[in-house]
Amino acid sequence: MAKQVPTSRLARGTKLGAVAAGSVIRTQRTRLSMRGRSDAVRAKMAEESMIRTTEQVVMVLGTMKGVAMKLGQMMSVLDLDLVPEDHRERFQKRLAVLRDAAPTVSFESMRRVIEEDFGQPLDRVFAEFESTPIAAASIGQVYRGMLHDGRRVAVKVQYPGIDAAVRADLKNLAMFRRVLQSAMPWVTPAVLDELRLNMESELDYQAEANTQLQIAEVYAGHPFIRVPRSMPELSTTRVLVSEYVEGIGFDAIRRLPDAERNRIGEIIYRFYVGSLFTFHEFCGDPHPGNVLLAADGKVAFLDFGLFNRMDPEHVRFETICLRAAAEDRAEDLRQLMIERGVIDSPQEIGAEECLEYVLAASEWCLLDEELTITPELASGAFLLAVDPRASEFAGMKQQNLPPEHLFSRRADFLTFGMLGQLECTANWHRISREWIYDEPPVTELGQIHHHWLAEHPPIPPKKPRARATKPVRDKA
Repeated sequence: MAKQVPTSRLARGTKLGAVAAGSVIRTQRTRLSMRGRSDAVRAKMAEESMIRTTEQVVMVLGTMKGVAMKLGQMMSVLDLDLVPEDHRERFQKRLAVLRDAAPTVSFESMRRVIEEDFGQPLDRVFAEFESTPIAAASIGQVYRGMLHDGRRVAVKVQYPGIDAAVRADLKNLAMFRRVLQSAMPWVTPAVLDELRLNMESELDYQAEANTQLQIAEVYAGHPFIRVPRSMPELSTTRVLVSEYVEGIGFDAIRRLPDAERNRIGEIIYRFYVGSLFTFHEFCGDPHPGNVLLAADGKVAFLDFGLFNRMDPEHVRFETICLRAAAEDRAEDLRQLMIERGVIDSPQEIGAEECLEYVLAASEWCLLDEELTITPELASGAFLLAVDPRASEFAGMKQQNLPPEHLFSRRADFLTFGMLGQLECTANWHRISREWIYDEPPVTELGQIHHHWLAEHPPIPPKKPRARATKPVRDKA
Protein backbone atom coordinates (compact mmCIF):
# COMPACT_ATOMS: atom_id res chain seq x y z
CA MET A 1 0.00 0.00 0.00
CA ALA A 2 1.29 3.47 -0.87
CA LYS A 3 2.87 5.50 1.92
CA GLN A 4 1.01 8.71 2.68
CA VAL A 5 2.24 12.02 4.06
CA PRO A 6 1.25 12.27 7.73
CA THR A 7 -0.40 15.65 8.17
CA SER A 8 -1.59 15.51 11.76
CA ARG A 9 0.29 18.06 13.83
CA LEU A 10 0.02 15.83 16.87
CA ALA A 11 1.35 12.75 15.09
CA ARG A 12 4.21 14.64 13.51
CA GLY A 13 4.94 16.63 16.66
CA THR A 14 5.30 13.48 18.73
CA LYS A 15 8.06 12.28 16.41
CA LEU A 16 9.85 15.61 16.41
CA GLY A 17 9.74 16.03 20.18
CA ALA A 18 11.24 12.60 20.75
CA VAL A 19 14.56 13.62 19.20
CA ALA A 20 14.68 17.37 19.77
CA ALA A 21 17.76 17.07 21.98
CA GLY A 22 20.47 15.38 19.87
CA SER A 23 24.04 14.47 20.63
CA VAL A 24 26.90 14.90 18.18
CA ILE A 25 30.60 15.72 18.59
CA ARG A 26 33.19 18.46 18.60
CA THR A 27 36.91 17.99 19.06
CA GLN A 28 39.45 20.55 20.23
CA ARG A 29 40.51 22.40 17.11
CA THR A 30 43.97 23.76 16.28
CA ARG A 31 44.68 26.25 13.52
CA LEU A 32 44.93 24.87 10.00
CA SER A 33 43.97 21.38 11.17
CA MET A 34 41.37 20.47 8.55
CA ARG A 35 43.29 17.48 7.29
CA GLY A 36 43.32 15.94 10.74
CA ARG A 37 39.63 16.21 11.37
CA SER A 38 38.54 12.92 9.85
CA ASP A 39 40.54 10.82 12.35
CA ALA A 40 39.08 12.73 15.29
CA VAL A 41 35.58 12.45 13.91
CA ARG A 42 35.97 8.73 13.25
CA ALA A 43 37.14 8.17 16.80
CA LYS A 44 34.17 10.03 18.26
CA MET A 45 31.76 8.26 15.93
CA ALA A 46 32.81 5.04 17.63
CA GLU A 47 30.84 6.09 20.67
CA GLU A 48 27.70 3.98 20.88
CA SER A 49 25.66 6.93 22.14
CA MET A 50 26.68 8.94 19.06
CA ILE A 51 25.57 6.17 16.73
CA ARG A 52 22.25 5.73 18.49
CA THR A 53 21.46 9.45 18.48
CA THR A 54 22.37 9.92 14.83
CA GLU A 55 20.33 6.88 13.83
CA GLN A 56 17.31 8.23 15.68
CA VAL A 57 17.57 11.69 14.14
CA VAL A 58 17.88 10.24 10.65
CA MET A 59 14.99 7.84 11.16
CA VAL A 60 12.56 10.40 12.57
CA LEU A 61 13.35 13.23 10.17
CA GLY A 62 13.20 10.82 7.27
CA THR A 63 9.70 9.67 8.10
CA MET A 64 8.26 13.15 8.48
CA LYS A 65 8.78 14.76 5.05
CA GLY A 66 7.87 18.46 5.02
CA VAL A 67 10.25 20.78 6.83
CA ALA A 68 11.69 18.01 8.98
CA MET A 69 12.61 16.10 5.83
CA LYS A 70 14.25 19.24 4.43
CA LEU A 71 16.39 19.50 7.58
CA GLY A 72 17.06 15.78 7.43
CA GLN A 73 18.52 16.06 3.93
CA MET A 74 21.54 17.72 5.49
CA MET A 75 22.43 14.35 6.99
CA SER A 76 23.02 13.02 3.49
CA VAL A 77 26.48 14.64 3.45
CA LEU A 78 27.62 12.13 6.04
CA ASP A 79 30.27 9.79 4.73
CA LEU A 80 29.64 6.23 5.86
CA ASP A 81 33.38 5.52 6.02
CA LEU A 82 33.43 7.66 9.16
CA VAL A 83 31.14 5.18 10.88
CA PRO A 84 33.01 2.29 12.55
CA GLU A 85 32.63 -0.88 10.52
CA ASP A 86 30.67 -2.78 13.18
CA HIS A 87 28.03 0.00 13.19
CA ARG A 88 28.01 0.76 9.46
CA GLU A 89 25.30 -1.61 8.23
CA ARG A 90 22.86 -0.51 10.92
CA PHE A 91 23.61 3.15 10.29
CA GLN A 92 23.28 2.74 6.53
CA LYS A 93 19.78 1.32 6.93
CA ARG A 94 18.78 4.37 8.94
CA LEU A 95 20.34 6.76 6.44
CA ALA A 96 18.46 5.01 3.62
CA VAL A 97 15.26 6.31 5.19
CA LEU A 98 16.17 9.80 3.93
CA ARG A 99 16.40 8.52 0.38
CA ASP A 100 13.26 6.43 0.54
CA ALA A 101 10.97 8.60 2.66
CA ALA A 102 9.22 10.31 -0.23
CA PRO A 103 5.57 9.26 -0.27
CA THR A 104 4.71 6.72 -2.95
CA VAL A 105 1.77 8.46 -4.56
CA SER A 106 -0.04 6.93 -7.53
CA PHE A 107 0.07 8.72 -10.86
CA GLU A 108 -3.69 9.06 -10.76
CA SER A 109 -3.42 11.08 -7.55
CA MET A 110 -0.72 13.28 -9.04
CA ARG A 111 -2.74 13.65 -12.24
CA ARG A 112 -5.67 14.92 -10.20
CA VAL A 113 -3.43 17.65 -8.74
CA ILE A 114 -2.51 18.80 -12.27
CA GLU A 115 -6.07 18.73 -13.57
CA GLU A 116 -7.47 20.46 -10.50
CA ASP A 117 -4.94 23.29 -10.79
CA PHE A 118 -5.38 23.69 -14.56
CA GLY A 119 -9.12 23.13 -14.51
CA GLN A 120 -8.96 20.91 -17.59
CA PRO A 121 -7.89 17.40 -18.63
CA LEU A 122 -4.18 16.58 -18.77
CA ASP A 123 -4.18 16.02 -22.53
CA ARG A 124 -5.54 19.51 -23.13
CA VAL A 125 -2.43 20.99 -21.54
CA PHE A 126 0.20 18.49 -22.71
CA ALA A 127 0.53 16.60 -25.97
CA GLU A 128 2.50 13.89 -24.15
CA PHE A 129 2.98 13.18 -20.46
CA GLU A 130 4.99 10.26 -19.07
CA SER A 131 3.37 8.65 -16.05
CA THR A 132 6.65 7.51 -14.48
CA PRO A 133 8.46 10.30 -12.59
CA ILE A 134 12.01 11.06 -13.63
CA ALA A 135 13.01 12.58 -10.29
CA ALA A 136 11.78 13.33 -6.78
CA ALA A 137 11.72 16.90 -5.52
CA SER A 138 11.64 17.78 -1.83
CA ILE A 139 7.84 18.18 -1.78
CA GLY A 140 6.83 16.58 -5.05
CA GLN A 141 7.79 14.58 -8.13
CA VAL A 142 9.11 15.57 -11.55
CA TYR A 143 7.68 14.23 -14.81
CA ARG A 144 8.65 14.58 -18.45
CA GLY A 145 6.15 15.87 -20.99
CA MET A 146 5.70 17.64 -24.31
CA LEU A 147 3.66 20.71 -25.08
CA HIS A 148 1.41 20.88 -28.11
CA ASP A 149 3.97 23.12 -29.84
CA GLY A 150 6.59 20.36 -29.56
CA ARG A 151 8.65 21.72 -26.68
CA ARG A 152 9.97 19.14 -24.21
CA VAL A 153 9.25 20.13 -20.62
CA ALA A 154 9.90 19.04 -17.05
CA VAL A 155 6.80 19.20 -14.86
CA LYS A 156 7.16 19.36 -11.08
CA VAL A 157 3.99 18.38 -9.22
CA GLN A 158 3.39 18.65 -5.47
CA TYR A 159 2.32 15.64 -3.46
CA PRO A 160 -1.33 15.84 -2.43
CA GLY A 161 -1.51 17.16 1.13
CA ILE A 162 2.16 18.13 1.37
CA ASP A 163 1.19 21.76 2.06
CA ALA A 164 -0.58 20.66 5.24
CA ALA A 165 2.40 18.50 6.21
CA VAL A 166 4.84 21.38 5.79
CA ARG A 167 2.67 23.76 7.79
CA ALA A 168 2.33 21.16 10.53
CA ASP A 169 6.11 20.88 10.67
CA LEU A 170 6.44 24.66 10.90
CA LYS A 171 4.02 24.78 13.83
CA ASN A 172 5.87 21.95 15.52
CA LEU A 173 9.24 23.64 15.09
CA ALA A 174 7.83 26.67 16.86
CA MET A 175 6.24 24.50 19.54
CA PHE A 176 9.53 22.74 20.25
CA ARG A 177 11.65 25.87 19.96
CA ARG A 178 12.81 25.82 23.59
CA VAL A 179 13.73 22.16 23.42
CA LEU A 180 15.51 22.62 20.09
CA GLN A 181 17.47 25.53 21.54
CA SER A 182 19.11 23.25 24.06
CA ALA A 183 20.83 21.60 21.10
CA MET A 184 20.85 24.53 18.65
CA PRO A 185 20.96 27.87 20.44
CA TRP A 186 20.64 29.78 17.18
CA VAL A 187 17.00 28.62 16.76
CA THR A 188 15.51 31.95 17.85
CA PRO A 189 12.00 33.17 16.99
CA ALA A 190 13.56 35.33 14.27
CA VAL A 191 15.22 32.31 12.68
CA LEU A 192 11.98 30.35 12.78
CA ASP A 193 10.20 33.28 11.12
CA GLU A 194 12.77 33.26 8.32
CA LEU A 195 12.45 29.49 7.92
CA ARG A 196 8.67 29.83 7.82
CA LEU A 197 8.86 32.47 5.08
CA ASN A 198 11.24 30.34 3.02
CA MET A 199 9.23 27.15 3.37
CA GLU A 200 5.89 28.85 2.80
CA SER A 201 7.27 30.31 -0.42
CA GLU A 202 8.51 26.87 -1.50
CA LEU A 203 4.90 25.69 -1.45
CA ASP A 204 4.04 28.25 -4.14
CA TYR A 205 5.27 26.85 -7.45
CA GLN A 206 3.90 29.87 -9.31
CA ALA A 207 6.24 32.13 -7.33
CA GLU A 208 9.10 29.70 -7.88
CA ALA A 209 8.45 29.72 -11.63
CA ASN A 210 8.72 33.51 -11.65
CA THR A 211 11.97 33.37 -9.67
CA GLN A 212 13.45 30.68 -11.90
CA LEU A 213 12.66 32.66 -15.04
CA GLN A 214 14.41 35.72 -13.60
CA ILE A 215 17.52 33.66 -12.79
CA ALA A 216 17.43 32.02 -16.23
CA GLU A 217 17.44 35.49 -17.77
CA VAL A 218 20.39 36.54 -15.59
CA TYR A 219 22.43 33.55 -16.78
CA ALA A 220 21.16 33.49 -20.37
CA GLY A 221 24.07 32.77 -22.70
CA HIS A 222 26.48 31.96 -19.88
CA PRO A 223 29.46 29.88 -21.10
CA PHE A 224 29.23 27.13 -18.46
CA ILE A 225 26.13 27.72 -16.28
CA ARG A 226 22.62 26.91 -17.43
CA VAL A 227 19.34 27.60 -15.68
CA PRO A 228 16.32 26.12 -17.51
CA ARG A 229 13.69 28.69 -18.41
CA SER A 230 10.47 28.17 -16.53
CA MET A 231 7.06 28.88 -17.98
CA PRO A 232 5.06 30.89 -15.43
CA GLU A 233 2.15 31.12 -17.84
CA LEU A 234 1.82 27.32 -17.65
CA SER A 235 2.57 27.01 -13.92
CA THR A 236 0.22 26.99 -10.94
CA THR A 237 0.51 26.88 -7.17
CA ARG A 238 1.17 23.13 -7.26
CA VAL A 239 2.53 22.58 -10.79
CA LEU A 240 5.74 24.06 -12.22
CA VAL A 241 6.56 23.72 -15.92
CA SER A 242 10.04 24.47 -17.28
CA GLU A 243 12.17 23.52 -20.24
CA TYR A 244 13.56 19.99 -20.09
CA VAL A 245 17.33 19.62 -19.80
CA GLU A 246 18.98 16.37 -20.84
CA GLY A 247 22.00 15.53 -18.73
CA ILE A 248 23.71 13.15 -16.33
CA GLY A 249 23.02 13.29 -12.61
CA PHE A 250 25.27 13.68 -9.60
CA ASP A 251 26.05 9.99 -9.12
CA ALA A 252 27.37 9.77 -12.68
CA ILE A 253 29.30 13.03 -12.24
CA ARG A 254 31.06 11.51 -9.22
CA ARG A 255 32.51 8.81 -11.49
CA LEU A 256 34.08 11.26 -13.94
CA PRO A 257 37.88 11.80 -14.14
CA ASP A 258 39.51 14.13 -11.61
CA ALA A 259 39.96 17.06 -13.99
CA GLU A 260 36.30 17.05 -15.00
CA ARG A 261 35.08 16.75 -11.41
CA ASN A 262 37.34 19.65 -10.42
CA ARG A 263 35.91 21.74 -13.23
CA ILE A 264 32.34 20.95 -12.22
CA GLY A 265 33.17 21.61 -8.57
CA GLU A 266 34.44 25.09 -9.37
CA ILE A 267 31.27 25.79 -11.36
CA ILE A 268 29.11 24.62 -8.44
CA TYR A 269 31.10 26.84 -6.07
CA ARG A 270 30.75 29.86 -8.33
CA PHE A 271 27.02 29.39 -8.78
CA TYR A 272 25.95 28.64 -5.22
CA VAL A 273 28.43 30.87 -3.35
CA GLY A 274 29.79 33.35 -5.87
CA SER A 275 26.35 34.47 -7.01
CA LEU A 276 25.65 35.86 -3.51
CA PHE A 277 28.57 38.27 -3.79
CA THR A 278 28.07 39.03 -7.49
CA PHE A 279 24.29 39.38 -7.72
CA HIS A 280 23.34 39.68 -4.00
CA GLU A 281 21.10 36.67 -4.38
CA PHE A 282 21.59 32.94 -4.05
CA CYS A 283 19.87 29.59 -4.12
CA GLY A 284 19.37 28.46 -0.55
CA ASP A 285 19.12 24.76 -1.33
CA PRO A 286 22.40 23.39 -2.78
CA HIS A 287 21.75 19.70 -3.19
CA PRO A 288 23.15 16.92 -5.45
CA GLY A 289 19.69 16.29 -6.89
CA ASN A 290 19.57 19.85 -8.23
CA VAL A 291 22.59 19.56 -10.54
CA LEU A 292 22.90 18.06 -14.04
CA LEU A 293 25.81 17.95 -16.48
CA ALA A 294 24.46 18.73 -19.94
CA ALA A 295 25.88 17.26 -23.15
CA ASP A 296 27.47 20.60 -24.08
CA GLY A 297 29.49 20.64 -20.86
CA LYS A 298 27.40 23.24 -19.10
CA VAL A 299 26.21 22.55 -15.58
CA ALA A 300 22.44 22.95 -15.23
CA PHE A 301 20.99 24.05 -11.89
CA LEU A 302 17.45 23.17 -10.87
CA ASP A 303 14.98 23.94 -8.07
CA PHE A 304 14.60 27.55 -6.91
CA GLY A 305 11.93 27.23 -4.25
CA LEU A 306 14.34 28.34 -1.54
CA PHE A 307 15.86 31.43 -3.11
CA ASN A 308 17.21 34.38 -1.14
CA ARG A 309 17.96 37.97 -2.04
CA MET A 310 20.12 39.93 0.40
CA ASP A 311 20.56 43.60 1.08
CA PRO A 312 23.93 44.71 -0.39
CA GLU A 313 24.96 45.97 3.05
CA HIS A 314 24.46 42.51 4.50
CA VAL A 315 26.58 41.01 1.73
CA ARG A 316 29.28 43.62 2.36
CA PHE A 317 29.29 42.69 6.05
CA GLU A 318 29.95 39.05 5.18
CA THR A 319 32.75 40.08 2.81
CA ILE A 320 34.62 42.20 5.37
CA CYS A 321 34.22 39.49 8.01
CA LEU A 322 35.75 36.92 5.66
CA ARG A 323 38.64 39.29 4.97
CA ALA A 324 39.27 39.73 8.67
CA ALA A 325 39.21 35.97 9.24
CA ALA A 326 41.50 35.27 6.27
CA GLU A 327 44.00 37.79 7.65
CA ASP A 328 43.76 36.55 11.26
CA ARG A 329 42.50 39.95 12.42
CA ALA A 330 40.68 38.52 15.39
CA GLU A 331 39.95 41.76 17.25
CA ASP A 332 38.69 43.47 14.08
CA LEU A 333 36.37 40.52 13.42
CA ARG A 334 35.04 40.63 16.96
CA GLN A 335 34.38 44.36 16.75
CA LEU A 336 32.56 43.95 13.43
CA MET A 337 30.27 41.36 14.98
CA ILE A 338 29.60 43.49 18.03
CA GLU A 339 28.66 46.47 15.85
CA ARG A 340 26.42 44.28 13.66
CA GLY A 341 24.63 42.84 16.69
CA VAL A 342 25.83 39.29 16.12
CA ILE A 343 27.67 39.44 19.45
CA ASP A 344 25.42 41.05 22.03
CA SER A 345 27.36 39.90 25.10
CA PRO A 346 30.87 41.24 24.34
CA GLN A 347 32.10 40.54 27.85
CA GLU A 348 31.61 36.81 27.24
CA ILE A 349 33.38 36.55 23.86
CA GLY A 350 37.11 36.93 23.30
CA ALA A 351 38.68 37.82 19.97
CA GLU A 352 40.32 34.42 19.49
CA GLU A 353 37.10 32.52 20.16
CA CYS A 354 35.34 34.69 17.61
CA LEU A 355 38.04 34.05 14.99
CA GLU A 356 38.21 30.32 15.62
CA TYR A 357 34.43 30.06 15.42
CA VAL A 358 34.41 31.65 11.95
CA LEU A 359 37.37 29.58 10.77
CA ALA A 360 35.72 26.37 11.95
CA ALA A 361 33.06 26.91 9.29
CA SER A 362 34.93 28.82 6.56
CA GLU A 363 38.59 27.82 6.77
CA TRP A 364 38.34 25.65 3.66
CA CYS A 365 37.93 28.73 1.45
CA LEU A 366 40.33 30.92 3.45
CA LEU A 367 43.40 28.69 3.18
CA ASP A 368 45.66 29.98 0.40
CA GLU A 369 46.68 26.55 -0.84
CA GLU A 370 45.34 23.73 -2.95
CA LEU A 371 42.86 21.63 -1.01
CA THR A 372 41.01 18.45 -1.89
CA ILE A 373 37.60 18.47 -0.24
CA THR A 374 36.92 14.90 0.79
CA PRO A 375 33.75 13.29 2.13
CA GLU A 376 35.54 13.06 5.49
CA LEU A 377 36.11 16.82 5.57
CA ALA A 378 32.51 17.55 4.62
CA SER A 379 31.13 15.04 7.11
CA GLY A 380 33.47 16.24 9.82
CA ALA A 381 32.47 19.85 9.22
CA PHE A 382 28.82 18.91 9.56
CA LEU A 383 29.31 16.98 12.77
CA LEU A 384 31.56 19.63 14.26
CA ALA A 385 29.11 22.41 13.39
CA VAL A 386 26.00 20.93 14.99
CA ASP A 387 27.44 19.48 18.21
CA PRO A 388 25.16 20.56 21.06
CA ARG A 389 27.73 19.50 23.69
CA ALA A 390 30.54 21.70 22.36
CA SER A 391 32.17 23.81 25.03
CA GLU A 392 34.86 25.38 22.85
CA PHE A 393 32.43 27.88 21.27
CA ALA A 394 29.80 27.92 24.00
CA GLY A 395 29.83 31.72 24.15
CA MET A 396 29.53 32.24 20.40
CA LYS A 397 26.72 29.71 20.13
CA GLN A 398 24.66 31.80 22.54
CA GLN A 399 24.96 34.89 20.34
CA ASN A 400 22.46 36.13 17.83
CA LEU A 401 23.29 35.47 14.17
CA PRO A 402 20.70 37.40 12.14
CA PRO A 403 18.58 35.02 10.06
CA GLU A 404 19.66 36.36 6.66
CA HIS A 405 23.27 35.46 7.49
CA LEU A 406 22.23 32.10 8.89
CA PHE A 407 20.74 31.10 5.55
CA SER A 408 23.70 32.35 3.50
CA ARG A 409 26.06 30.34 5.71
CA ARG A 410 23.77 27.34 5.37
CA ALA A 411 24.13 27.59 1.57
CA ASP A 412 27.89 27.82 1.98
CA PHE A 413 27.97 24.73 4.18
CA LEU A 414 25.76 22.66 1.88
CA THR A 415 27.94 23.63 -1.08
CA PHE A 416 30.95 22.41 0.89
CA GLY A 417 29.13 19.11 1.39
CA MET A 418 28.48 18.74 -2.34
CA LEU A 419 32.12 19.44 -3.18
CA GLY A 420 33.12 16.83 -0.62
CA GLN A 421 31.02 14.22 -2.37
CA LEU A 422 32.77 15.10 -5.64
CA GLU A 423 36.22 15.08 -3.97
CA CYS A 424 37.16 18.24 -5.84
CA THR A 425 40.59 19.86 -5.68
CA ALA A 426 41.27 23.59 -6.07
CA ASN A 427 42.71 26.58 -4.34
CA TRP A 428 39.27 27.67 -3.18
CA HIS A 429 40.67 30.79 -1.56
CA ARG A 430 42.14 32.05 -4.85
CA ILE A 431 38.73 31.60 -6.46
CA SER A 432 36.93 33.35 -3.59
CA ARG A 433 39.34 36.32 -3.71
CA GLU A 434 37.40 37.44 -6.78
CA TRP A 435 34.49 38.39 -4.52
CA ILE A 436 36.22 38.79 -1.15
CA TYR A 437 38.91 41.16 -2.45
CA ASP A 438 37.55 42.08 -5.88
CA GLU A 439 40.69 40.67 -7.48
CA PRO A 440 41.00 39.47 -11.09
CA PRO A 441 40.41 35.74 -11.65
CA VAL A 442 43.30 33.30 -11.69
CA THR A 443 41.50 30.23 -13.09
CA GLU A 444 40.45 29.63 -16.67
CA LEU A 445 36.79 29.36 -15.67
CA GLY A 446 37.10 32.59 -13.71
CA GLN A 447 38.51 34.44 -16.68
CA ILE A 448 35.73 33.15 -18.93
CA HIS A 449 33.11 34.09 -16.33
CA HIS A 450 34.47 37.62 -15.88
CA HIS A 451 34.62 38.16 -19.63
CA TRP A 452 30.95 37.19 -19.78
CA LEU A 453 30.16 39.45 -16.82
CA ALA A 454 31.78 42.40 -18.59
CA GLU A 455 29.35 41.92 -21.46
CA HIS A 456 26.41 41.14 -19.14
CA PRO A 457 26.78 43.41 -16.10
CA PRO A 458 24.62 42.47 -13.11
CA ILE A 459 21.11 43.92 -13.27
CA PRO A 460 19.75 45.35 -10.00
CA PRO A 461 17.54 42.59 -8.55
CA LYS A 462 13.80 42.95 -8.74
CA LYS A 463 11.91 43.57 -5.52
CA PRO A 464 12.32 40.40 -3.45
CA ARG A 465 9.51 38.37 -2.04
CA ALA A 466 8.69 39.11 1.59
CA ARG A 467 11.70 38.21 3.73
CA ALA A 468 13.13 39.12 7.10
CA THR A 469 15.99 41.17 5.61
CA LYS A 470 16.82 43.53 8.44
CA PRO A 471 18.79 42.49 11.52
CA VAL A 472 16.54 40.90 14.09
CA ARG A 473 17.82 40.76 17.65
CA ASP A 474 15.29 38.49 19.23
CA LYS A 475 16.88 36.16 21.73
CA ALA A 476 14.87 33.31 23.14
